[in-house]
Amino acid sequence: MMEKTDKRLRADQFRTRLSEAMRDRGTNQSALARAVGVDRSTISQLLKDTGARLPNAQVVGECARALGVSADWLLGLTDRPETAADILANTMAMTEASRALVDEQIFRWHQEAAGFKIRHVPAGLSDMLKTHEMLEWEYTPHLGRSTQQAIGASQDRLEWMRSTQSDYEIAMPLYEIYSMVRGEGYYADLPRDIRTAQAQRLIDVSQDLYPRLRVYLFDARRLYSAPITIFGPQMAVLYIGQTYMAFRDTERVQALTQHFDHLVREAQVTARQFPDHLRALLSDI
Repeated sequence: MMEKTDKRLRADQFRTRLSEAMRDRGTNQSALARAVGVDRSTISQLLKDTGARLPNAQVVGECARALGVSADWLLGLTDRPETAADILANTMAMTEASRALVDEQIFRWHQEAAGFKIRHVPAGLSDMLKTHEMLEWEYTPHLGRSTQQAIGASQDRLEWMRSTQSDYEIAMPLYEIYSMVRGEGYYADLPRDIRTAQAQRLIDVSQDLYPRLRVYLFDARRLYSAPITIFGPQMAVLYIGQTYMAFRDTERVQALTQHFDHLVREAQVTARQFPDHLRALLSDI
């Protein structure tokens, strides 16, 4: 239960915070009075009164609007001066998403999280683990001349991952790898030689970079995950198609981290088993 604050203490806090907000805003009593629509004497009384009386809700709200702070903060109901809209804007942002990893914003997020564990559920196969031929097959139909840029960006990401101190965990559904190796579903038109080379590339990279790179496969009949990347404790980015939704507030980042860690705990194929699982699939074709 929230502790009840004495009226006099709340009134004192209101005066202190009103004065602080005016100072930070660089405004004076006359300017604030004009913005609020009251006499200057009213603002003066709000600042100098020593009693337990608080102004009415209309005046509090107008003062908060004019000073760019929240009414709850002026009244001592929260320690955050930002308005609800500002808090939401700071904790969640929406960014246009490119079809391939040519977006420099993605790279900046990776660099920002250098040294932290990066957890990733890709929309398909992770671009930085794809072969040159795989990237051409996938992106040429809609990127055209920009395909080479996408390929270069993907290779840059892999080289950066090799040199950074970040650990990477990638979780994918079992069917993604199965469909790619066997040329089914999304990969139905992918030539066999490209599929085989791509599977071998996954084997080689997962072995060469282990344990800093760990790839897990989960059963999509039991678990589901939207494409998401979690950049350490700092940020989580959800991919919804043409847009990234980026969350920076601790509560959401922790919740999405727990979701990813559950995928890893329940994985049908662990990081150690991943290369052998691919070899078994290749032997069947």
